[in-house]
Amino acid sequence: MTLEQMYRIKRWLVDHQRDHPVEYHLWDAMLMLWVIGWVGWLPAFTFQALWAAPLLAVLMSAPTLYATWRLKAHQARRLRCDWLVAR
Repeated sequence: MTLEQMYRIKRWLVDHQRDHPVEYHLWDAMLMLWVIGWVGWLPAFTFQALWAAPLLAVLMSAPTLYATWRLKAHQARRLRCDWLVAR
């Protein structure tokens, strides 16, 4: 997922925050995990904690994994996802 796609989703959620407060906060959590994943590489290598590399890789892909899960749930008609048009 590109930064532009993440920005468009965030912009849509900010515009519709009153209608979708849970989605808004979940997306913020995904972005927080994404930042933790990117920032965590430096301490992991500095302190030779290479065991953290797989976890950091998953954290870096958290927004993509979340958006993919939402898309599949939307297509299966288990969950409605209005911000897919922003993706």
